[in-house]
Amino acid sequence: MFTDLAMDRVFAALSHTSRREMLDLLRETPGISVGDLAANFDVTRIAVMNHLKVLEDAQLVISEKDGRMRRLYLNAVPIQAIYDRWTDSFSAHWLDRMSLVKAVAEAAAKTTKDPNK
Repeated sequence: MFTDLAMDRVFAALSHTSRREMLDLLRETPGISVGDLAANFDVTRIAVMNHLKVLEDAQLVISEKDGRMRRLYLNAVPIQAIYDRWTDSFSAHWLDRMSLVKAVAEAAAKTTKDPNK
């Protein structure tokens, strides 16, 4: 289950432009090292590490040790969980409405094709 606290962490992590850019880079370059990621930003490596900590706490980044290097990967599961939370209920609502529209349209089409009505 995706808790409200976990969701709050994801939204907080996504609220910063640099962190969203980091996630874009991780999506484009899975397994990038921390140093290579940091080279893309005009901030200190410590600042990048602080941003990565926020992303890891939100479970948006997975890190893997490779010798002395840390490889970073995007984990989109928390974003998908947020998406599913709202789109599932909206989808059900609109599916019901679209079924009603379809039934009305089919009834109208049947009425106009039948010359006795």
